Amino acid sequence: MRKTARNDADTKERRRGRRFQFLYAAVFTTILVVNAGGFAISEAMRRMGPLPLGENLSYSPLVLDRDGRLLRPFTTEEGYWRLPAKPEEVDRRFLAMLIAYEDRRFYAHYGVDPVAMFRAAWQFAWHGRIVSGGSTITMQVARLLEPRPERTLGAKFAEMIRAVQLESRLSKDEILSLYLALAPYGGNLEGTRAAALAYFGKEPRHLSAAEAALLVALPQAPETRRPDRFPKTARAARDRVLRLLMGKGLINEDQVLAAEAEPAPDGRQLFPLHAAHLAERLVKQDRVAKKRINIVETTTISRPLQEQLETLARERAVALGGKISVAIIALDNATGEVRAHVGGVGYFDKGRAGQIDLALALRSPGSTLKPFIYGLAFEDGLAHPETLVDDRPMRFGIYRPENFDEAFQGTVTMRRALQQSLNMPAVLLLNALGPNRLIARMTNAGAAPKLPADAAPGLAVGLGGAGVKLTDLATLYLALAREGEALPIIWRKQDRATAAAPRRLFDKAAAWQVGDVLIDAPPPLNALPGQIAYKTGTSYGYRDAWAVGYDGANTVAVWVGRPDNEPVSNLIGRTAAAPILFDAFSRIAEKRTPLPPAPEGVLFARTSDLPPALQRFRPNSLPEIASSGPGDAPLVISFPPNGARVDVSDDTSDVGLALKAMGGAPPFTWFADGLPIVIGEARRETWWESPGKGFARLSVIDAQGHTASVQVRLD
Repeated sequence: MRKTARNDADTKERRRGRRFQFLYAAVFTTILVVNAGGFAISEAMRRMGPLPLGENLSYSPLVLDRDGRLLRPFTTEEGYWRLPAKPEEVDRRFLAMLIAYEDRRFYAHYGVDPVAMFRAAWQFAWHGRIVSGGSTITMQVARLLEPRPERTLGAKFAEMIRAVQLESRLSKDEILSLYLALAPYGGNLEGTRAAALAYFGKEPRHLSAAEAALLVALPQAPETRRPDRFPKTARAARDRVLRLLMGKGLINEDQVLAAEAEPAPDGRQLFPLHAAHLAERLVKQDRVAKKRINIVETTTISRPLQEQLETLARERAVALGGKISVAIIALDNATGEVRAHVGGVGYFDKGRAGQIDLALALRSPGSTLKPFIYGLAFEDGLAHPETLVDDRPMRFGIYRPENFDEAFQGTVTMRRALQQSLNMPAVLLLNALGPNRLIARMTNAGAAPKLPADAAPGLAVGLGGAGVKLTDLATLYLALAREGEALPIIWRKQDRATAAAPRRLFDKAAAWQVGDVLIDAPPPLNALPGQIAYKTGTSYGYRDAWAVGYDGANTVAVWVGRPDNEPVSNLIGRTAAAPILFDAFSRIAEKRTPLPPAPEGVLFARTSDLPPALQRFRPNSLPEIASSGPGDAPLVISFPPNGARVDVSDDTSDVGLALKAMGGAPPFTWFADGLPIVIGEARRETWWESPGKGFARLSVIDAQGHTASVQVRLD
């Protein structure tokens, strides 16, 4: 018995020893396997090189509006539509469907899902073919970042390693963002946002259940399920996703039935194409400069207004018929920022030269430059809105201008002459001022007209004898709206910091007087008067119709014509362009913002109450052709002399500036920068009280209408 008991004890001890040996062997073997596996993984990681994180991905250049809304995307240089997207920019239902269908433990695993891998292996062993790949979303991202042509176990092993690496470096949202940007959707479409825009014509923020299911299904077989080539296959794949998700409890049967009844897309839609010409110009500049890998331009455009004005331009162009196109520019008076830029109608319409930015084309401005002739005359004290002027046939050398209707109205006020766009009074004033001076003012304001080659500025400039861009006219009228201060046009938000300093087109009084005249110009048919200060223009031969105007908040410029410069019968600014201008303002805002009040120094008077020299404009009183009366000395300003630098006291309430005239016939009227400072002075010497500091243009007019001017600097 004792021997048996001892034998049993020995047996138990041997068994215990063997168990420990087996355990030791198993632990040792596991350690060897883990170390070998770790070494293999480390060696594989070393051979694979640095981990790609998507930092060098090339995305589609994007042009956005002022609030970040997409105006126009472009393909990458390789020809792909690849638009970045973040999870918060995509419909939540789509994300829930994607994760439930592709990787339901996405937020729990670390790149590789062992359960999914085991299931895939079991299905492969049972069915003898691959039923599911077991790939997580992270593994798919790894494959998209580092494509491998072969689909082998080695490639799968590499994806698993990369997935674990990605999880250690990136957040779940960052990994999802890469998937949303890179997932294939057929052809040259990559990413959920590109697919939503191409197949549904919408951003992926708000998707129906059917749309979301289709976007989940397509990346599984993007080429064989392309809706634009295989719509039936795409729809079947969508419906399978819906049924599978219903089985997982993500959606109910009623939702599935409603989604299945929804038609699937059978083609691709155009990507957004708003402000197409501006977008193309900005992206081309960036690509030439090669300053950035991924271009994102944020403009000052307002997409809702841009869409409305594009629709307006297209409707009016079609109604006008033929190959007519329309261009529109809308500016914010406060900042000079472009709110809308319609460069033409039908970007892909060859008949209308849709890809040419007609807002930047040189065209004849017709009568749209006349307000600036009057503004110069008002500033110089040569005329007042109530000054009388003769509208009658006249000849200037070989130049003999006529009115648009080939009739003359006799004696009219400057106000009526500008409102009725009479040609003769404008030419008379320009002859007095000199066309060089008009061009210099326009150029200084940032809107240089283009003269014919080797041509000197002539009087015809005032009636459209120079090339002007629509953007130039918008700049000039913006200056009128801003009380004579010219701002550069701002296209992008980043341009604000580097924009040129404002320049003065006219003094405040002259700019206000021009606006006060233009706001009472006869409106087009069925439009309310007194709402917009505006001017129309029609070029010679009915090639260009213009309308440019402003209220207290916005400035809008409109051009209508054929891009090929062919004439169009009865294409007139008042009937073709002005209705578009007024309609554009109604789409900007329901109510008009009034013009600013009159600045100090504006002379309000009837014609009979004006100084004698301002009651009637006489051509023989012009500086270039003026002659003194018989026996009178020419009128000149003897003090201060032209170009002088004069010290004035800081205490301007006690000390002013002496003014002296020689020649001419009293009484004298003196002006400073176009504003009257002394009226009806009988003496040749007078006193200017309270002069400011800076440059000033002093003018004097005598009883016979003779004038003299000097430019001085007051310190």
